Amino acid sequence: MRLLNKDLRLQDVTLIYAILLVALVVLLVAPYHASSPSLSPSSSSSPDGPSRPSLPYHVPLDPAGQLELYWNISYAEQEVYMELRAKELRHGLLLGMSDRGEPTDADLVLLWNDGHKSYFGDAWSDHEGRVTLDSQQDYELLDARNTPEGFSLLFKRPFSTCDPHDYVIEEGTVHLIFSILDQPIHSLRQLNVSRLQPGVQRILLLRPDAPSPSLPSDVRTLEVLAPDIVIPDQETTYWCYMYQLPPNMPKNHIVMYEAVVSVGNEAIVHHMEVFECSPHMDSVPQYSGSCDSKMKPTKLNSCRHVLAAWALGAEPFYYPSDAGLPLGGEGSSRFLRLEVHYHNPLIMSGRRDSSGIRLWFTPSLRRFDAGIMELGLVYTPVMAIPPHQHTFHLTGYCTAECTRTALPPGGIHIFASQLHTHLAGRGVRTVLVRGGREVEVVQEDKHFSTHYQIIRILRKMVTVLPGDVLLTKCTYNTEDRVEATVGGFGIMEEMCVNYVHYYPRTQLELCKSHVDPDYLQKYFSIINRFHGGDSCSCSQTTVEDQFSAVTWDSFSAEVLDSLYTTSPISMHCNQSIAELFPGDWEKRKIPQVLTELQPAARPCDPSRAPAQSNGPTEVRPRRSG
Repeated sequence: MRLLNKDLRLQDVTLIYAILLVALVVLLVAPYHASSPSLSPSSSSSPDGPSRPSLPYHVPLDPAGQLELYWNISYAEQEVYMELRAKELRHGLLLGMSDRGEPTDADLVLLWNDGHKSYFGDAWSDHEGRVTLDSQQDYELLDARNTPEGFSLLFKRPFSTCDPHDYVIEEGTVHLIFSILDQPIHSLRQLNVSRLQPGVQRILLLRPDAPSPSLPSDVRTLEVLAPDIVIPDQETTYWCYMYQLPPNMPKNHIVMYEAVVSVGNEAIVHHMEVFECSPHMDSVPQYSGSCDSKMKPTKLNSCRHVLAAWALGAEPFYYPSDAGLPLGGEGSSRFLRLEVHYHNPLIMSGRRDSSGIRLWFTPSLRRFDAGIMELGLVYTPVMAIPPHQHTFHLTGYCTAECTRTALPPGGIHIFASQLHTHLAGRGVRTVLVRGGREVEVVQEDKHFSTHYQIIRILRKMVTVLPGDVLLTKCTYNTEDRVEATVGGFGIMEEMCVNYVHYYPRTQLELCKSHVDPDYLQKYFSIINRFHGGDSCSCSQTTVEDQFSAVTWDSFSAEVLDSLYTTSPISMHCNQSIAELFPGDWEKRKIPQVLTELQPAARPCDPSRAPAQSNGPTEVRPRRSG
């Protein structure tokens, strides 16, 4: 009996010891490995740890492919899930978001090692790049692990945190900065992001959450690819290649397209576009070479009708289930121009490439033809931005008279758009106006970059009715320029365009405006007199010369801004045959907007606000694989 009691006591001691050991492990691990995230995106269980969210979006961050970002979004929870994957960890990782990819005034998430331990934390950089740990820790660590492929760091963050040091995640371009830390960081106060010279990558972080339509059973493919070229050993190259469709190709509908990127070049191929040439051209010279070369045939400049556009991180582009973009047949060109932008900052040589766009098309025509319409400003030097401007706005109008003339009674449905400016562009916004009231934003990008141009599928289709107005407003910065920047085709000139993709297709191909030239001449006369010059409007000289002769000060810039926002406009309400619709399109009044849309409120939700943190989270990576 005593032996039995002794055995029972031994079992009790063993059980108690096991329970205490498990409890101790839980207490140690809990602060470093968050519990499984409650996701709207689907999660998958892992035998090596907590369930992990599905991460369908991916972009390589650095040209050497050492660091990659995977992510997903939950609109229900208003959160974004991110995973950094590094082939070699060294002493830590840095990922940040800033207005235009600057290392200063950036919202940062950091993993660093002080030589003994590793830490994870939410931080920010000041106007000189110095790093401070944020008192409000909004990035939540979910998992950190070593894998056979390297190291992965999984975390999440709300779209909006109401923290003044945090970047607001919204639709449009997000400029990411990134770096792999080479040295131990004993104190974040020692870290200066500017000295790290971080890399920059641009992505669309927020994506539409609707499922992609299924493809028809008779779908076929056509690949427009670079012909095994050698990528030039220079940082930036725009390569042009002419492609010819089969003769007598009947009408088909493009229902989807996607990128084809040569293996190994995923971080070098920056963006690609396919343009259709004018259908009136019987022949176009064959060409494969730099788009900037003097040897490029001038006929290629007539190939400007965008069929497809892709940029790093973009997913396949699907057309709505009841519409397709015509390819082949009457009114279509046989000639396509592929343009590939190679970003080669490491100046790698001898790299061959056959990247391009794969078009998926069907001979079974859908109910509607999709069309592409240009909104914004006409390419003309009468629209200009003064020099030394931190912020200057230009607006192009698609007027009620034009939509009333050209659109069918049921209107059109915009499902995607491609915004476009040149180097001075900082933001683009197209808004729908009905009855003098702004009713809906078609597309807006507050952090637009000409280096990241992509056709963006709208989260919600926008219906435009006859009599509606579409305003396209572009924001520019010319602080580094000493001369006026005029409108035009050159990269140092400017544009303000939104190519909207819609259905059903109409004859309206271009709905744009510019200031009335006579009123611009009055501006030159007033400014010349004010500055003591010749009051002659000098209409015999070019507009470019007249802008160059202006003495630019705050008065000259403010008067020009006033001219553009109050003076009559010339409307270009153009048919697809490059002729104006019948009507009176000169000296039209600028459409009135009586009520503007108010910015969406971002209330701070106290229930989800994190507690004040006294320090970072210590990280002990698990092992998998």
